[in-house]
Amino acid sequence: MGLMAFCLGMLHGAVVAQAIRFAPEKDYAPFVSAGPAGQVQGLSIDVLDILKPRLGADVQMLPADNLANILQAARRGEVDLISSLRPTPERAEFLAFTEPYVKVPAVLVVRQGPVPPTLKDLAGRSVAVGKGYAVESFVRATYPQVRWVAVPDDVAALQGLMRGDVDGVVADVASVSDATRHSGIRGVQVVESLPFEYELSFAYRKELTGLGDALNAGLKDITPATRQALLRRWIDTETLTYEDPRLTWVRKLAMVLSLLALVMVGVWRLRAKRPSDRGADGL
Repeated sequence: MGLMAFCLGMLHGAVVAQAIRFAPEKDYAPFVSAGPAGQVQGLSIDVLDILKPRLGADVQMLPADNLANILQAARRGEVDLISSLRPTPERAEFLAFTEPYVKVPAVLVVRQGPVPPTLKDLAGRSVAVGKGYAVESFVRATYPQVRWVAVPDDVAALQGLMRGDVDGVVADVASVSDATRHSGIRGVQVVESLPFEYELSFAYRKELTGLGDALNAGLKDITPATRQALLRRWIDTETLTYEDPRLTWVRKLAMVLSLLALVMVGVWRLRAKRPSDRGADGL
């Protein structure tokens, strides 16, 4: 038993003694992307930099690639760590996940127009979604009437929307906001929020339990102030509280009706008071 425990301890130690092969996505801004000079940057990279001293091993940055290729490499055991991922049953076959460090809603984006369509209106028409993204399996199962087109990343999807290759795009609202500010995406609008939220975590090979423990411990120690500073640096935080435009109009209509009700109550009270005032004047 003592020898077995020693061997298990050595195996666990080896998990964090070797270099950790980190595979960044090349175009998932503002979370992780390759800049013009090839440097990898984003919110998730800043979080990883904070966690590195806790990991007990050097982090080897692999060449940036699209998510589908990264997941295939991870399944083959060629990748130890991935950022900005949402757990799915398929991914859980070969990856384990930390607690999420950021949450963003999924939205439908279409070309600007007087009467923008919803997903229900796009039945039988082409809508782009990131290939291998967690939201892909969700929308295919939830909206089977839509003709889904898998593309390498959100920017490619939005560029296709601008060209007219597709009639809509489903993506997370933070990435859409970043693309409109930094990637030349114009003439599009967010029209509908979906019942899906990107809860982004770090993913690691299932057998690297020591790495997972270190990542979760480090994430737990990041203060709320530091988290907010990271969000402000990389994300237009107003997008994280995106509200479906239809709900916004309902809320505004409710406010108008409430105001009208108050006015009517005031008028009624004023009219009810006038006869008694006239009676008092006649005494």
